[in-house]
Amino acid sequence: MKITAFCGSPRKNGNTELLLKEVVRGVEDAGFQADVFYLNLMNIKPCQDCGGCNETGECIIQDDMELIYAAIRASDRIVLASPVFFFSLSAQTKAMIDRCQSFWCEKYLLKRPLEEGRFGRKGLLLLVGGMKKEIGVQCSGECARAFFRTVSVPEHETLSFLGIDAKGEILHHPAALKEAYEAGKKLVE
Repeated sequence: MKITAFCGSPRKNGNTELLLKEVVRGVEDAGFQADVFYLNLMNIKPCQDCGGCNETGECIIQDDMELIYAAIRASDRIVLASPVFFFSLSAQTKAMIDRCQSFWCEKYLLKRPLEEGRFGRKGLLLLVGGMKKEIGVQCSGECARAFFRTVSVPEHETLSFLGIDAKGEILHHPAALKEAYEAGKKLVE
């Protein structure tokens, strides 16, 4: 089973990354390996809405998204982890998602959705936000839902933790860390 995780936080060892590490630990303890992409460290140009992928389903921009496209195609499980900024996903996460327009074209215009594979395709969304209002999770969740459906992940779980702002603050919430670990194990069952 191929598991791919995307860390959309710009803050190294921040709350989002710490939670994602617990998910990955759960995946590993279940006997699998997860490949983690740290989006902030990658060269990902924003979508130019150029229409270059409309007829081929392939983006014409050459950058690190080529690695991500290959990983998404091969994945049975996808984990998307992002802080909530201004009621939405981080810019790093959103840039990656926007560049998945090529998958949208492939699926909906060219009628070639990604293969389900032997294990099916499932996802996990991790959200961490400083504000305690649920609207940030709701808005971020809808964007993530569109991403997951576009890359042919028909179902995903969401773990969200609000009121967590200071770097490393999630470490003071052992229930959150345990929940992330268990979600990682469950993802690969």
